[in-house]
Amino acid sequence: MTMRSSDAGGVEMVILPPVRDLGDGFRVRRALPSAHRRMVGPFIFFDQMGPAAFDAGTGLDVRPHPHIGLATVTYLLDGEIMHRDSVGSVQAIRPGEVNWMTAGSGIVHSERTGAETRASGGKLFGLQTWIALPKAHEETAPTFAHHKAEAIPTTSADGTTLTVIVGESNGLRSPVATFSDMVYADIQLDRGSRYQLVAEHVERAVYVVSGSIEIIGQTGSFATGELVVFKPGAELVLKAVDAARLMLIGGEPLPEARQIFWNFVSSSADRIEQAKQDWRAGRFDKVPDEHEFIPLPEDPPAVRYP
Repeated sequence: MTMRSSDAGGVEMVILPPVRDLGDGFRVRRALPSAHRRMVGPFIFFDQMGPAAFDAGTGLDVRPHPHIGLATVTYLLDGEIMHRDSVGSVQAIRPGEVNWMTAGSGIVHSERTGAETRASGGKLFGLQTWIALPKAHEETAPTFAHHKAEAIPTTSADGTTLTVIVGESNGLRSPVATFSDMVYADIQLDRGSRYQLVAEHVERAVYVVSGSIEIIGQTGSFATGELVVFKPGAELVLKAVDAARLMLIGGEPLPEARQIFWNFVSSSADRIEQAKQDWRAGRFDKVPDEHEFIPLPEDPPAVRYP
C-alpha cells in the first residue's frame, strides 16, 4: 500500500492500493484499510474485484466465511455473483443492483459464480465495501436485503450520471436501510463533464474506477485505481480528463476506535477473540446446503483502526 502527495487544495491524501492476484487471473485491488488511512466515515474496507473473465467451467468460489460487527455492500459493474448466507438468503446480484448484508452478532455467507454463468463462462467486475456498525448496533440480529437496479435513484445532466447506492447525496436518497450517516455513490462522467463535490458529509473520498479526473482551477490529475481522500469541508469541482467512473464514499466518522481481524470488525478486542473461538468451534450458523468453509487464519495481531 503506497501513498502519493498532491498539491491540490482540499485533498488530504491519495492512496494507491496494491493489486493481489487470487489465482486464475482474478485480481483484487484493496484501497481500505490502508496504513495511511484506516477508514473514511464508517467505511472500513473497500475492494475492487476484477475485471476478470472466466472460461467455461470456472468461476468465483468464495467458500462460507463469517462476519461480525459490520455490513457488507456488494455492487457490480459487470457479471453476476450468487450470494448464500446463514439466514437462508439465496440471491443473484447483477450490475446496478445492491446487496446489503448486516452481519451484526454474526453471519456466514458464500459468494460464487452461478451454475448457468459457470457453464458458459463470463465476466466479473465490481466493488465490495464493509461498513462498520455503530457501537449500539454491533450486536444487532443478522439480516440480508437485496435491491433491484430500478429502485436505486439516478439522475443525469450535462454528461454526468449520479447513482446513490447507499445513503444520501445531491437530493437523492437510496432505499437501502443504514445505521449511520453515509454516502456511497456511482458517478459516471463523459469526457470534460463535471461533478460538484459538496460538503454534505464530514469525510469523503472518491475511488477512480476508470479514466482520470482533475480539480477545476488546480494542477494535477488522479488516475484509475487511486483513492482520493478529501479534507473535511472542502468544496471542489471534479472534471473528467477522459471519460471516467468514480465511486464516492463517506459519512460521519464513528466516535469509537475499531479493531479488525480477518472478517471481524468490533469496538471490542474481547468480542473479536470470542468470534475467533466461535468460528474455530463451529458455533456460527451454517449456510444451508454448503459444507465447505474457510478456516480461521493464523493469529496476526488484531489491528486497531481509529
